[in-house]
Amino acid sequence: MLGCGCARLRALLRESPGLRYSAGAASRVSAAADDRLPVIRVPQKVRLRLQEKPGRAAGNEAAAVRLARPGRLLIAAKRPHLNQHAGHTFGKFDRVPLVSKGWKHRKAAGDYFVINNTRTQPPVLPEEEEEGVRGKVRSFSSLGLCEELRNALDRMGISRPTKVQAQTIAALMRRKNVLCAAETGSGKTLSYLLPLMHTLISEGREATEDDRQGPRGLVLLPSRELADQVRQVARSLASNLNLNVHTIGGGRGIGSVKRTLSSGQIDLLISTPGVLWKALKRDFISLHDLIYLVLDEADTLFDESFVALLEDILHQTQIASNVSETHGVERKAQLVVTGATFPGGVGELLSKVTDLGSIATIKSKGLHYLMPHVKQKFMKVKRADKVSDFLKMLKELLAERPGIGILVFCNNAATVNWLGYVLEDHAVKHSRLQGNMQAEKRSGIFCTFQQGLIDVLLCTDIASRGLDTQRVEIVINYDFPPTLCDYIHRAGRVGRVGSKVLGTVVSFVTHPWDVELVQKIETSARQKVILPGMESKISEPVRKNVPEL
Repeated sequence: MLGCGCARLRALLRESPGLRYSAGAASRVSAAADDRLPVIRVPQKVRLRLQEKPGRAAGNEAAAVRLARPGRLLIAAKRPHLNQHAGHTFGKFDRVPLVSKGWKHRKAAGDYFVINNTRTQPPVLPEEEEEGVRGKVRSFSSLGLCEELRNALDRMGISRPTKVQAQTIAALMRRKNVLCAAETGSGKTLSYLLPLMHTLISEGREATEDDRQGPRGLVLLPSRELADQVRQVARSLASNLNLNVHTIGGGRGIGSVKRTLSSGQIDLLISTPGVLWKALKRDFISLHDLIYLVLDEADTLFDESFVALLEDILHQTQIASNVSETHGVERKAQLVVTGATFPGGVGELLSKVTDLGSIATIKSKGLHYLMPHVKQKFMKVKRADKVSDFLKMLKELLAERPGIGILVFCNNAATVNWLGYVLEDHAVKHSRLQGNMQAEKRSGIFCTFQQGLIDVLLCTDIASRGLDTQRVEIVINYDFPPTLCDYIHRAGRVGRVGSKVLGTVVSFVTHPWDVELVQKIETSARQKVILPGMESKISEPVRKNVPEL
């Protein structure tokens, strides 16, 4: 019977030269022939494509063709047969066709692909919008926050917590140590400031003759710009609460730091690690009265540029290992660690100052995924053409959309300065922000950009962490970021809660190592999975076996 079917199939193929044969389809075609069903012919365009590439398996080509079904596209490529429909998802073990597969070859210049947004609003929303069930929605009052803070939130136009805020505030109000890892724009700043200030208000400060009491709350951040931003939010909350909020940062001189720390009672101190350590060494400040310690943008604080300073500071504090230690005369500080990506090496360092089991981990569902509401375009360009392509794109954007906010990221300060000179030569008004600038020059640059007095800001990754960039509509990666973590942070400058537009990220891809990261991003987008190599839990440090003497 099988032989008869195969013979009939061969006869059909002779009668229909346009029909492609595959072993997997033999039984289906023979059954169709026996039932006298119409012969299904391969479309002419597909047949011609197969004839051009006879070495390619028919099954693989068919899989690529199926990606471009009519409807909304997830991946839109210059080569249409590599498009992917938004409803299609590749499995873990499927062969995933990549636009960027051949981008290490010099002839790939000019190729591009776009990851389209599949949502029309940021996924981080107040709970009533996210859950859709008002009966289960938490309010700030149900979280136990005092009336003074709720009134301050009303003045700021904030009525409901986001899901991340509700989870984090609830855990902190129960006096737990917390690690909160959530995508950018999820409201992590309020997540720790609100319970911190609630505790400061409810407990007060005992009167003492010592005018140099240390701060009760401490927030550590990696940059002066981010410290200034958090100070503004904290002072808005504390305007009618009789709480003293101060900020210290590097570049302003140690004399200025001493005057700030000796000006009187400090309830909340916001600082960068370097200047705080200098103040501790000079005995300008003590951390013995600390009841709250916040490590914000922790993935940066835990990298090699800050981790040594951070460890020294943590050894000057007493971190609680359980809830019972956050009460009483000999109370210890409650620890809060936050970031838009899960900080690497967090277990190695924190295990030296507290019990890792005391840390409650809160992660958002969108952590380490590509943002579904932001359009992301990747362009393969020649190194020699990158400047001209960038200038053409920038001028077109400024001409078509006056007043648009554009962030341009470079990987180092030298490139920021050089690209600034290029823009000056072409009469493009802009500002620059990079870590090597003097403090007096850096001060106010980002505020000027935020206020719309300047539309183009050239910057290093100093502007990619934590800064509120609601007016930014376009992020251009002139230099492709060195890590996937950096890409997540840069892309997070657009599409924030409160932004008028969702925004777009455009990345120029030039080097082979850039291509390797782009391939990981494209694969994750096509499979709809998290980006590879990102940590997702606190790991116990590896104990080295020390031989007994």
